[in-house]
Amino acid sequence: MQTNILICGVGGQGIVLTSKLIAAAAMAKDIPVMSAETIGMAQKGGSVFSFLRLGDNLHCPMFPEQSADILIGFEPAEAVRMLPYLKKDGRIVLNTHPIMPVTAALSGSDYTGKEMIAYLQKHVSGISMLDADAACRELGSPKALNMIMLGAAIRQNVLPFTIGEIEEIMRKSVKPQFVEMNCQALHYEG
Repeated sequence: MQTNILICGVGGQGIVLTSKLIAAAAMAKDIPVMSAETIGMAQKGGSVFSFLRLGDNLHCPMFPEQSADILIGFEPAEAVRMLPYLKKDGRIVLNTHPIMPVTAALSGSDYTGKEMIAYLQKHVSGISMLDADAACRELGSPKALNMIMLGAAIRQNVLPFTIGEIEEIMRKSVKPQFVEMNCQALHYEG
């Protein structure tokens, strides 16, 4: 069985680390895995997305449109941008907190993300939403965003991992001073 995962957002949200943790968790369970990231203008808040494929008979890390089992959207507009990759009965885990694109800020446009969220709700029945940025404030660190989103995705029962398995990998991957905060974020259910 194969699982296709798409993670998307903007630079600085921890998408690449999230992808690496999922890949490491797969390898720890002897699940074949392939991944590919596109980070582009990540340092400037540009689009970042990661394709992950888990399972047997993998030939390429990328997958075609309409084949992602789960889309983990760290930002609403980026989730809409990547929506064509989600399969018909696929799931979305969405951070509802918008990040205004630089182009919108420079042009004086108003972007609240509400129209993007409404679009996703209209087109996807399996959507779970949370304000992960508010959760970060509650936990006391903006760096907890990716672990909050990963924990929420695991609770959708689409990924072949438990919170405990990801936590074990995370403990080996992040600096010791960030382990406790990341553990709290993985377990956060708001």
